[in-house]
Amino acid sequence: MAIRLLIVDDHSVVRQGIITLLEDEADIEIVGEAADGVEVEEAIRSCRPDVVLLDLTMPKMSGIEVIKKVMPAFPSVKVLVFSMHNQVDYILAAVHNGAAGYLQKDTSRAEILSAVRAVSTGELYYPPNVSSVIIQNLVKTPMVKSPREPVAGGHESGASVWDKITSRERQILECLIEGLSSKDIAQRFDISANTVANQRASIIKKAEVKNTAELISLALQDRP
Repeated sequence: MAIRLLIVDDHSVVRQGIITLLEDEADIEIVGEAADGVEVEEAIRSCRPDVVLLDLTMPKMSGIEVIKKVMPAFPSVKVLVFSMHNQVDYILAAVHNGAAGYLQKDTSRAEILSAVRAVSTGELYYPPNVSSVIIQNLVKTPMVKSPREPVAGGHESGASVWDKITSRERQILECLIEGLSSKDIAQRFDISANTVANQRASIIKKAEVKNTAELISLALQDRP
């Protein structure tokens, strides 16, 4: 089944350029366009995309606001940022609020295709320059821990994430901290990408965080 892609950008030339680049791909179907953030919710409801290729700088509602205010209503839809900005603040805001990937607009066609395909399967896609920004920031300014809720049986769940996971999950977590993709991790341990995704999801659940970025931050803070 083809990946259903919604393109959101306030410049019609950019939208048309993306369509021209991707329209011949058999596994990608461009199901709609939106010219600003306000149009996104209606477009998602009518087009039912798997992936939203989202610009950040738009009138009426910015891409970051879309991620924060609109996307929580559509948890199965993945956001792939496609922006001219490479500033740390933009990257971190997008990642912190749940963007599955971050590309700059000078990205090659091949990398756009790789990113769309990766995030559609539940993977994260951050090129090396973006991964570097994320990791460096997490090391310098680790996430402040929030109070933990008691778990069933009355025990506190505030133990280190490293103490909650299996030995293989520890290996996976170390790889995530290194910035490796699911594909790279799968190749390193000779397992499937789906297995990696399942183990990552298990670690996130045990750590009681929302996404991989928060997981890495917490793991760096708790690292033995």
